[in-house]
Amino acid sequence: MTIQLNSDIKKIFICALSLIIFLSFASCGKNIAFQKSSVVPAAQGKVSVKKDSNKNNSIKIEITNLAEVTRLQPSKNVYVVWMETEDSVVKNIGQIKSDTGFMSSKLKASFETVTSFEPVKIFITAEDNADVQYPGMQLVLTTNKF
Repeated sequence: MTIQLNSDIKKIFICALSLIIFLSFASCGKNIAFQKSSVVPAAQGKVSVKKDSNKNNSIKIEITNLAEVTRLQPSKNVYVVWMETEDSVVKNIGQIKSDTGFMSSKLKASFETVTSFEPVKIFITAEDNADVQYPGMQLVLTTNKF
């Protein structure tokens, strides 16, 4: 009887531990690296997407070695961050300014936003205006679909 009870307690403990591990990984979100860029080859970055307490998607981007947008050929005014949704809709979700307020001498940039849409891909273009409705042709960084 004691051996059976110990065995049952071990099974319950293993199941509980497995559930805790699964839930901790499920709540971590996604960390996705940007692909290498042909426009700004030294640029490296990552995107973090996770659900917040309101079931919205929190998107955080960190980039290093991102050249100032005015140094690109052709020169542009802003970097615009885009999100592709699971319904293949592309949305402008904000801009990364390439001035001294957002970028240090080491060319670091970050971006954060919250959206109710489910992203499947994040990409950045160089644009003349931040309020454009459709991405231009100068793709700077992109993730694979996730």
